[in-house]
Formats: sequence, C-alpha cells, structure tokens
Amino acid sequence: MNAQNNYPQDYFANPLEGTLVLAGTFAELRSNHFHSGLDIKTKQRIGLKVNASASGFVSRIKIAHYGYGKALYITHPNGYTTVYAHLSKLSPEIEAYIKKKQYEAESYEIELFPTPEELPVTQGELVAYSGNTGSSGGPHLHFEIRNKDEHPINPMLFGIDILDTKAPVVQSLYVYPLDSTSFVNKKNKKQKVRLVPLKNGDFVTEKIDAIGNIGFGIKTIDRQDLAGNSNGVYNIQTVINGLRNFEIDFKEFSFDETKHINALIDYEHFKTKRERIQRLYRQDNQLSLYKSVSNNGILTIKDSTNSVYKIRVSDYKNNSTWITVNIKGTKKTITEPKEKKITPYFIKADQVTNLKQDKITVDFYKDTFYNDFYLDFEVKNDTLLLHDDTVPTQKSFNISFDASQYNDADKSKLFIARLLGYKDYPAYSTTKRKGDILSTTTKYLGKYALATDSVPPTIKADNFKNKQWLSNLDI
Repeated sequence: MNAQNNYPQDYFANPLEGTLVLAGTFAELRSNHFHSGLDIKTKQRIGLKVNASASGFVSRIKIAHYGYGKALYITHPNGYTTVYAHLSKLSPEIEAYIKKKQYEAESYEIELFPTPEELPVTQGELVAYSGNTGSSGGPHLHFEIRNKDEHPINPMLFGIDILDTKAPVVQSLYVYPLDSTSFVNKKNKKQKVRLVPLKNGDFVTEKIDAIGNIGFGIKTIDRQDLAGNSNGVYNIQTVINGLRNFEIDFKEFSFDETKHINALIDYEHFKTKRERIQRLYRQDNQLSLYKSVSNNGILTIKDSTNSVYKIRVSDYKNNSTWITVNIKGTKKTITEPKEKKITPYFIKADQVTNLKQDKITVDFYKDTFYNDFYLDFEVKNDTLLLHDDTVPTQKSFNISFDASQYNDADKSKLFIARLLGYKDYPAYSTTKRKGDILSTTTKYLGKYALATDSVPPTIKADNFKNKQWLSNLDI
C-alpha cells in the first residue's frame, strides 16, 4: 500500500527514546476534527526527554492554558516542520527565552516566532519534557510533521515506526437507502448488517435485498501490538463486482477541511448513539482524503441482479480486514416506507435564510449546511427551539435576542445560553451586546435562551500557597 512513498526516509528520528507506543494515530476521528499527529505514550509519566526529530530552528512557541498547552515548532531545512505539544516545560535555554518574553508582555499565554538565528537545534538535542498541559486527557507527547503549506502528514510515512501486526477491528456495518425510492430489505431506512466472522479474521454478511441507490457505513478501529487503545485506521477501500468503488486514505489533510469530518460520519447517529460511523460514500463533501471514488461510492442496485460488494480496512502496516456483502436486486413489496417530516421552514443549503419570531432572530448564511432539510423552528416561553443537534453544519450562524424588556442593571448580566441535556443546563455561548441586542455565533442547532450570570469569579491556587515566592516556580 505504501510502495509509492515520496516522503524523505531516515530524516526524522523518534522524538522520544525507546520503542514508541501510541495512544492515538494520525487522522483519527475526533470531535469536530481529525487528529493531526501521533499521540505517543509516556508511561503515564510527565517529564520524559523530548528530542528534536531533526536539525533546524525553533520557529514558533505557543504557551496556552488550552489546546496544545505548551507547544514547540521546529522548522527544518527540507521545508517540513515538526510539532511537539502538551509539554511540561522546554529546555533551559528555550525556557529562559520564553520567560523573558512573558515578563515583557506581562502575560503567561504567549505566542512567539523566533528567527532562525535565535534558537537553532540539532537532531537528537533535548528541546523539551513531555507533559499534560492544555486540553490533554493524560500525560503523552503529541507529535506532528507538517509540510510547507502547514498540512499535517502522517509521521509514519517518514519512517517513524510503530510495532503493529494486528489487523483492524470491524465493530459494525450499516446500509443506507439514499433516497425515497430506494429500499433495503423492504425498508426505506438505515439498517445494521449482521457480520459473520470467518476463521481468518475476515467477515461475510447476511444477504441483502435492495433496490435503488444505497450506501454503506462502517465503525472500525485499529490496535497496535503494545497497546490496547482504540485507534484510527489508515485506509478503507470498497469494490463492487470487481471494480474499485471508493477509497479514503488518511495520509494528509489541511486544517481548513478538518471541520468536514461531520459530513464524513453519520452525524445524527453520532449525536444520538455516541458512535462514529464512517460513510463509505460521499454526499456534498469535498474532503481531500477521498481518493478513487466512482459514483461517489454510491451503489445503484437494479432489479433481478446479484452483486458482490467488498470492503477492505487497512492500517499503515498493511494489516487488513475484509468484509464481503452479497446484494440481490429485488422489487419485493415495500413494508416500511420512511416517514418524511415536513415543517413550514425548508432550508436550502445554498441560500441565505433569515428567521424571526417574537424577539429572537436566526440568520443562516449560504452553505451553513451541507444539504437541504426541513427545520424545526419555534419560540416558546422566551426559549428558542431550533431543531436538534443532529444536522451537521459547515459554517457558523447567528442568533440574536432583543433584550429591551430588561432594565440596564440586568442587561449587563445577561448572556445567551445553549441549553444542554434533559435538565436544560445553561452553557455559555460567546455573547456580544450592541444596545439592546445580544447575539452569538454558533455551529450548533438546539435550544437557546437568555440567562443571567450573577456569581462573581473565584481564584483558586492550584500549584502554590499563599505568600509563596513564585520566581522559581516551574510553571
């Protein structure tokens, strides 16, 4: 699978000493994004030595409470940049450089862009220590390789090696009728397909009766030899009657397109079942991860035909699992047509839509959504009921509340809240105020209302004591 590898080999060394064990693989499916690097285990410890993967210079340093936490970027003569994130601290020389800049800016959070002459490094040089800073769920090193366009690329393509002899695990398979005239097993709705395991680790399925345009979706993970983590796979291919039908290759992507992950997965299924099903067909999704795609991966099944559909799931080491699906084209009597919900508000994805009721306004911009659909829109007891969060967006939209009925003292404490869960917990949505109008920009459908913040903030000392001298504190 990786025979045509044009990336430099033996140029980048492992950033940690010893055998690398992964907690996360490249382009794994995460919430609203693809994972942009390798998460390397650090034995549940903080403070392992992190070495420069290749010679170059420190081109960027970012210190933040969230995101990558303490992160270091090294640019190399061949044009690539390596990224080291969630660090506990940097090398003494780099720490001194950062602290000077922090004092000058009077800010802990800082982003710096040193010149090539300021912080040069050589391959294998100590540049940092692993940690758990930022939005990290446990001690590990997040490691990336980016090209000149700032596209993250799978580090394993450069020879960063992981021990892996295990084939990917297929957990479930679904089949989708894709329009109102298409059916699977007499039904016009998504169905789970029973997988029958074979002795060699592959699968066959029960025979499917279908007619019209259908597509498949798969839940699959990969595991390496030295860890039990559920990681992402590297490549998925499908074949229909011996002809290539669909391929998605998790090799490289741009940060601009990572938001389209919600069009790759069955978003409604994820929001209701918390499972990520990858669609093996494309609908209004221009991800560069797609490779060979025929008819957008959609199968057109005709009456009185027999088809063999095969799915191959592979990891980077070319360990593979196959699924074989036999499909019979038949026009048997339909027993369960899908009920289509119709509301007064039909959203055309390629048009601007403005909705207003009482004192609440919603503005959808062109291409906010991927597809046209009927929207639930209602204002009830000053609460906006805006569909539910099962429809993915590719752009943010605007919600505005007219708060003219509140006095000035109360207005200063108001914010727009997204109501979550069955108890309608009020989660803050970034709110701007202009006169009597409060507005928020969001990517999520659901319930929204005005809420009041009357509780002052508190300050808690997590890593120092009252009256303690802080100059030498490791922060």
